[in-house]
Amino acid sequence: MTGSLTERYDDRIAGVLSCYDRVVVTGTLPTVCYAAGMTKFLYAIGVRIFDYPQFASTLRDRVRERAASLAAQAGITIEHIAKSYIRKEAVVAEVLKRRGEHPGLVHVISAMEACGAYQPWHDKQTHKTFVRPDSGKCLHYYFYFIDAELGLVYLRVPTWAPFGAPSSHSGDGLRRRPTHWPNRIPQCPGRAAAQSPEPRVPLAARCRVLLPP
Repeated sequence: MTGSLTERYDDRIAGVLSCYDRVVVTGTLPTVCYAAGMTKFLYAIGVRIFDYPQFASTLRDRVRERAASLAAQAGITIEHIAKSYIRKEAVVAEVLKRRGEHPGLVHVISAMEACGAYQPWHDKQTHKTFVRPDSGKCLHYYFYFIDAELGLVYLRVPTWAPFGAPSSHSGDGLRRRPTHWPNRIPQCPGRAAAQSPEPRVPLAARCRVLLPP
């Protein structure tokens, strides 16, 4: 089968709208986001490699305290989700129905999920002690908030080092804000044809709308 999707289904398509579906930005701590970097950091601050779990536990507690503080300031109770089949987006959608979509923190969700980690290790051949990459599970916080331009955004924060924190927002947030991104369909040729009840619109008459980042 050849040709693009729009070409293959040309006889069924009345028009095409496009925008970003989802934008994901991942933040890291460059110094400690890899095992050698964390090893060097621990030596620099005088923490023994096999004391790393205690060191990381202290940071975990600070993250949890800060999350509780931010939620309390916004009058929000952190909701823990223990069942994998419960969709966080559905939970937040219900909150938005009650709260409205004005900018600010919407909800905070916690969940136990897989995370990157480090394991203290001593190499008996080289006689070197270091941390090596590992994996496990830790508590994660999802901070959902409304941005004035981007719409609904979430920040996922793990409570265990090295704290890789992805942030995501959906293109739907842009589509739903005509104040920032005016409807460009009236400027497109063939608008009348695109709104026609006829089932077929010539490919040349279609409108492609691309919202800016």
